[in-house]
Amino acid sequence: MKRQLLSTERIVLRAPEPEDLEVMYRMENLPEMWAVSNATVPYSRYVLRRYIENCRNDIYADRELRLMIQTVEGHRVVGTVDLVEFTPLHGRAEAGIAILEEYRRKGYAREALELMCHYAFRQLGLNQLYAYVAVDNEASLALFESCGFTRKVELRDWLCYERAYKNVYLLQCFATSYV
Repeated sequence: MKRQLLSTERIVLRAPEPEDLEVMYRMENLPEMWAVSNATVPYSRYVLRRYIENCRNDIYADRELRLMIQTVEGHRVVGTVDLVEFTPLHGRAEAGIAILEEYRRKGYAREALELMCHYAFRQLGLNQLYAYVAVDNEASLALFESCGFTRKVELRDWLCYERAYKNVYLLQCFATSYV
């Protein structure tokens, strides 16, 4: 599959636009996403609109980078891919991805995560990306491992969802995997 810096033949990673408000509102307000995003309350359209307006989409200024995953054909937004907890001194960031339910298991997540890894390592010059994935989230574990992440440690009672604690794996991927 042909790949450019932020696109393949099927998807493009792009900055959030005002037109993305409703899809971001839908995604950010899924309670199952709160456990992995540290959110505890629903986001308002007002807050998300302000985020879109104020985001410079410059990882050095914002200390995070959110890109929308959009199909080339039909221009549908299918999810988001993020770099958060950016630490320039140590050359690392936490990677995250969310795909709308109706677009899961179609390969979009893998393509988007691979693009983000290439971008992070080749364009931004990061040394490593990491992710926290619940031990029972087999789909996400398979996704991250297929993109070069390896399990390093299991963290006990790391996430709390519906008053139950879950263990997570800390996964890492290094720039040397993408040379």
